[in-house]
Amino acid sequence: MRLLVDTNALLWTLIQPDRLVDEARTALTDPANDVVFSVVSAWEIAIKQAAGKLDAPDDLPEALGQQGFVPLSVTLPHAILAGRLPRHHADPFDRMIVAQAVLEDFTVVTRDREFQSYGVPLLAA
Repeated sequence: MRLLVDTNALLWTLIQPDRLVDEARTALTDPANDVVFSVVSAWEIAIKQAAGKLDAPDDLPEALGQQGFVPLSVTLPHAILAGRLPRHHADPFDRMIVAQAVLEDFTVVTRDREFQSYGVPLLAA
């Protein structure tokens, strides 16, 4: 399975893994699955952390590496699709994750119900 981890699920994996549902926790730790996170999630975390709105690991790259998660860079096609998506979701970070999932054929690990509006495959976090 190819999994793209939404920002909230990514943070839960790092600091509150018990918040994840069992199926998601199992899928994220299964070595047979390809698990990636969008670099926009790291950007979102850094912005909110700097504003004092989020408690996250200061060593984010190291923490993500220890989980075995691979960063997914933003490409020009990702950016164009994210900009053209309907505004079902007001969060531009989440629209980028949707665009990446669509173009790269990923299932999104999330608890955000707004992702359903885009018709991407989801795994409940």
